[in-house]
Amino acid sequence: MKIEAQNTADVSAVTEKIATNRTLRGLAIGSALLVAGLINGLTQGAWAVAYAIPVALAAVLDGWRGGLLLSAISAGAIFAFSPDQSITTRCLECLALLLLACLTAAAAGRERRLLHHYRKVADQLSGVYEKVQANFEGMKRVERLSAIGQLSAGLAHEIRNPLASISGAAAILARSPDLDQKNARCLEIITSECERLNGLLTNFLNFARPRPPRLQTIQLEPVLDNVLELASHGVRGKAVRFEKQVTSVLPPVECDPEQLEQVLLNLMINAIEASPEGGTVTLSAAAEESRIAIGVVDSGHGVAPAHIDRLFDPFFTTKEHGTGLGLPVAHQIVRQMGGSLLAQANASQGMTFSVVLPSKVQN
Repeated sequence: MKIEAQNTADVSAVTEKIATNRTLRGLAIGSALLVAGLINGLTQGAWAVAYAIPVALAAVLDGWRGGLLLSAISAGAIFAFSPDQSITTRCLECLALLLLACLTAAAAGRERRLLHHYRKVADQLSGVYEKVQANFEGMKRVERLSAIGQLSAGLAHEIRNPLASISGAAAILARSPDLDQKNARCLEIITSECERLNGLLTNFLNFARPRPPRLQTIQLEPVLDNVLELASHGVRGKAVRFEKQVTSVLPPVECDPEQLEQVLLNLMINAIEASPEGGTVTLSAAAEESRIAIGVVDSGHGVAPAHIDRLFDPFFTTKEHGTGLGLPVAHQIVRQMGGSLLAQANASQGMTFSVVLPSKVQN
């Protein structure tokens, strides 16, 4: 059965290739007609049935038009080159060719419609499968984030209390008048590391238990202007140029403006750090059907294709001193607002991070 199905598929593929190529189609039909004419001529009309081959071939490859045209040409040839046959016989042969053309064209047309329908169904099933696969991956990510989030919250609370004691003790010792320079330096290191760990624990808690968004309907451009202004203070001496690209009219969007600024600023800072000296960071916004896509585009070295799908996993980072929590927190915030955060490599260089949010329908 498998061999038969494979042979059928091969024949269908060859037939479709010939049918879609006008030159091959004409060559095949013309050759079949020439051979049938030679056979009919050499046998003085005794093998007029040979015209059935080019008629059927034309009906399969060219539909009703080709089948009827070839049946008319064959009928003319039968009357011209079969003088020994009676008029009745020749008329019956021509009628048979006409009937063959009609039946073959009808069957071939039905097969083409079925093939088109099956291909359409296959494309739809492929799209559904991709969506199911994406949803499945999303569910696995949510489960993974939930488990890690609960663990992070527990660890953060357990670590924060002794960390506060260490920081407080270091602050008390730092006020001692008899403190020498070496010990003062050690206390500075202890204090700065405590602050760094406290910031890391804050990120853990934000990731594990982000506050619910306070949704409101806003115009997007003021938020984008604030993000650009804040990002301009975070360049840290790097010569980076900012561009803003916004379509003429943006519909209102429902979001938490404070959290949206937090997410976009995080993406802008990442883009600044990834961009080379003299690079450009672009903040764009465009309406797409019932959504608004906000893009942050950098011209940096980009991310390896194998790492793009892991960018939103907690604790995964491509930075030397990164915590791997910035993008997961941003992803979770955007998801709580009913949107999505996407990462895509640019065609030339760099990355594009897109925040896609539902737009507010105006009555």
